[in-house]
Amino acid sequence: MSPRKIILSLVLIVIMVACSNNSELVKDMTLSNNDMATVDEKLGISRNQDEMVFRLFAPLEDQVNLVLFEKFDDANGENLAMLKKNNGVWEVGVPNDKLTKFYAYSASGSQGIIIPDPYSEAVVRQNHFKYPSKSIILPKDNFDWQGDEVTSAAIGDLVILEAHLRDMTAHPTSGAQQPGTYKGFIEPLQKGGIAHLKDMGFNAIEFLPLQEFGNIEIDYKNSELSTWNDWNPYEANHWGYMTSFFFAPEIYYGSDGVKDRGTWIGQDGRAVNEMKEMVRALHKEGISVILDVVYNHVSQYDDNPFKLIDKNYYFRLDEEGDYLSHSGCGNDFKTENTMSRKMIIESLLHWMNEYHIDGFRFDLATMIDLETVDAITAATQAVNPEVILIGEPWGGGGYNPGDLADHGWASWNDHFRNSIKGRNPRENDSGFIFGKLWDGNDTEHYKKLMRGYLQSEGGHYRDPSQSVNYLESHDDNTLGDFIRLSLGKVGADEKVTRAQVAHLSPEELAIHKLAALNLLTSQGPVMIAQGQSWGRAKVIANSVGIDPNAGHLDHNSYEKDDETNWLNWDEKELNQDIVNYYRGLVAIRNQYAELRNVTIGYRQFIDGSGELSYGVAMGNKTKILVLLNADKKAAANFSLPSGSWTILADANQANAGGHGTIEKVAVVPELSGLILAQ
Repeated sequence: MSPRKIILSLVLIVIMVACSNNSELVKDMTLSNNDMATVDEKLGISRNQDEMVFRLFAPLEDQVNLVLFEKFDDANGENLAMLKKNNGVWEVGVPNDKLTKFYAYSASGSQGIIIPDPYSEAVVRQNHFKYPSKSIILPKDNFDWQGDEVTSAAIGDLVILEAHLRDMTAHPTSGAQQPGTYKGFIEPLQKGGIAHLKDMGFNAIEFLPLQEFGNIEIDYKNSELSTWNDWNPYEANHWGYMTSFFFAPEIYYGSDGVKDRGTWIGQDGRAVNEMKEMVRALHKEGISVILDVVYNHVSQYDDNPFKLIDKNYYFRLDEEGDYLSHSGCGNDFKTENTMSRKMIIESLLHWMNEYHIDGFRFDLATMIDLETVDAITAATQAVNPEVILIGEPWGGGGYNPGDLADHGWASWNDHFRNSIKGRNPRENDSGFIFGKLWDGNDTEHYKKLMRGYLQSEGGHYRDPSQSVNYLESHDDNTLGDFIRLSLGKVGADEKVTRAQVAHLSPEELAIHKLAALNLLTSQGPVMIAQGQSWGRAKVIANSVGIDPNAGHLDHNSYEKDDETNWLNWDEKELNQDIVNYYRGLVAIRNQYAELRNVTIGYRQFIDGSGELSYGVAMGNKTKILVLLNADKKAAANFSLPSGSWTILADANQANAGGHGTIEKVAVVPELSGLILAQ
């Protein structure tokens, strides 16, 4: 065992022993002979020299068997009785020469349904909303990382692209030979995927979920089923927030992935190495990889292993024993239980050690108990002290960016988002980039946002590195559509085509540029959504022929298919003006350390001549000035410190090499900004 793995084992033991001291958690175990000293055992498969050991935690079962299958679609296999230990773990060892390729478990309480291993590192699945699945016994790992190690840039340096893997290459305009796949993402001769990140200068990517998820959902308007689906005619979950297996990569993104109903996919586990190849290629380009992970609930419609093993243990239930669904996703995972916490931690370490993942964004992080948050931090930082940990600071009715910050995590700063652009374009609820001070605030509020929205100033964060500043994510309208709706270019109930609205008008361009300049000069890590850099429109496609909302701008496309969600790369070329502006701003941020500095108190402020104007000063003796004017009708004047100032960005262009100089007074036109360097 390597020294690093020894250290990780010790960290896990410390964490689990600490958990065992909590009497409520021990009570939740519901074991008659509870021996918490052994819960640090590795579940799933462990390799020994001559055998593999299979372990499953199922304390309430009377009997569990390991079932070995010769073929992925076999209905029956060889049953091997497992031995129950006094900590609720069932175990059996199988000599290597007796192994087959596929396995699952049968349990006395699972009503005849075979249970794939919840710790599966790869699965084969049949395309159906119930997803019959078997676990794959992979050959010994011999993947060549070519010297790559888990790493990450300093969090304040991050310019993150939030992206859906399939969307980035699925459209024919990407030019990918294997569109929508791990392999397609890293093809060099294309417009999408890794080529786009390199072109724009992004140094991190945050992928929407890549853990194996239930992407096929329940039949539409099928009265023979127990659940009546009248909201999802696509019968899909495109985004991936329905995790089925927390240790396995999504097989639909493998080179053999198809969505044809009834087809078995993932038969040879190729997605494992293909995802590793993608991470390795991104690291070679200096791009950190962040996974969007879901531990607050599990997949809703398939036969999820945790539901089959012990519903009462792993899930929060009401008094009648039904699933609570404060997540809005059919069930809430009981993260506070010892073995739930163990699974979460070991899952994260698996992605770090086996896939070299640099960090994680936690979906609905409010629903993860804070003891588990602390355990996650300790375990992941033992692998990589610079691991990126970002929470979505809401979910289940809660909102806790301050708590997450106190426990060392960064989080999405929705207050930055709302203040800069507004909250609801359909209710004329707009912000700074539209010439308004959002929600009754003044420019002092915006100054606080631009220096990390600190708790000491009434904000959320302990230091600016915890404020992930953004204006668009996969949720809600795109920034481009927010601007279209706010300007009345598209009515709230109007139907359009992407071709009709894709090209940005001069008015839209001005607002986009002010938004981009605000974002990329803010203090703290920056996140940009896919397509944001060209004002992407997300129009509901009439791909199933029965969606009455087809033609509307979409604010929630989780269930839509490719035709609504994919990126049309011709639109990037159509709006080169704003694309060049984003590219230039990213280059400026990457070149000037002053813009990336996340030291508390590093930024100072100056006032402009108008109520809607202010400036940000950075560096010793002021090396960088950012001047902002949100007034729609009047320019703003700023008195400059002595000397000649190079214009890096103005209302028209952004260039790290500069384009002209000014002295003494800077005049910032309406709805625009300047970045000046000395």
